Amino acid sequence: MVQPTKIGRAGPSLITYLSIIGFFAIFSTTISKNPVLPLFSSALGADETMIGLIAFVSPAAGILFSFPVGVMADRLGPRRLLIASGAVFLSAPLLYLLVVDPLWLIPVRFFHGLATAILGPVAAMMIYSAYPDAKGEKSGIYSSATLVGRTIAPLVGGILISLFAASAGLLNYRIVYVAAFLASLPVVFLILGIKEGRASEGGESRVTLGEFGERLAGFGKNRLLLSTALVEMATYFAFGIFETWLPLYLTGIGVQEYLIGLLFALQVLAIALSKPFFGALSDRTGRRAQIVLGLLAIAGCIAAVPLTAAVPVVMAIGVLFGLALSLVTVSTGAYVADVARTQELGASVGALGSIMDIGHASGPLVAGIVIGSVGYAAGFAVPAALALAVAALFVLAGKAGAESAKR
Repeated sequence: MVQPTKIGRAGPSLITYLSIIGFFAIFSTTISKNPVLPLFSSALGADETMIGLIAFVSPAAGILFSFPVGVMADRLGPRRLLIASGAVFLSAPLLYLLVVDPLWLIPVRFFHGLATAILGPVAAMMIYSAYPDAKGEKSGIYSSATLVGRTIAPLVGGILISLFAASAGLLNYRIVYVAAFLASLPVVFLILGIKEGRASEGGESRVTLGEFGERLAGFGKNRLLLSTALVEMATYFAFGIFETWLPLYLTGIGVQEYLIGLLFALQVLAIALSKPFFGALSDRTGRRAQIVLGLLAIAGCIAAVPLTAAVPVVMAIGVLFGLALSLVTVSTGAYVADVARTQELGASVGALGSIMDIGHASGPLVAGIVIGSVGYAAGFAVPAALALAVAALFVLAGKAGAESAKR
């Protein structure tokens, strides 16, 4: 395991290092896509279909690689993979500066997506291993740090684009990627400063293809792990719909854009402030009840959206949805760490991340089809129904697991 010791004789703790790394890493990747990516793609001549494809390939890297990365972290140790992610964070922003055709943004975005596909499960694995009695609290601190970076990045990116708007050519877009490169420098330096304890060093020099299959099959056979992954999928399925379709719904009923922005700002604030608290609560009182309660709240909030046009009520729904999201997501990863065997922790966390990305990517697409065919009420009812169904499945899986443990 990674030891929760000081880094250096008087240095900061591991969670401090990882939180700072997470802040700069997510700031760097977010400023590279929001709001600059669709604008840069369009300026290069991409049409709407191409822009959508460019936006999709980065999450696709998470879907494909989070699980293999977790398996490799179990076998090779997390530090080597952290260094690999740092190399991608550092080099990827420079590749955007070379792009002159929108087609080249597809491989560049996929490559950039590898950085977070590696960092996410590896950082989680290190936190869960280093703080076995405070998994929820420490992961909540790390998650809040990344959320701050994700929130600030679009503001900085928009300011840079505006400041250089009068510049010739594509300089106002390329300058954003220079900023992304500069933000990646602390990530690399801090990663190099992390020293693993002896117990965290990988004991193997390679991973076989057969081992990937064995770990994936083992994850699928474990009802507790699989049901928890479905919780994560349903949660981010709903979140993807909420963040994509709520602005369009509110605009359609006459809500002003600045109020929509305020709603999401309040939601982000609620998530960032509550995650460490909810994480510590799950450490003390247990995670299963917290996960179920959060899923029920998610279902109620998102189903209630099309039932009101009152701005204060919609604001309250947005904040409550953020709190429910925080309640669930700060508990799921820690619960997986509770259930998984130590030697399979990385694989389990990686599988959780892959399934989460599937939910996040598919939610807006499914809702778009339903909303286009039936309307917003049905579109928001779909994630609510899924959350309720998964909550029931999670409860049943827990009962089955308890019964098998008694035998």
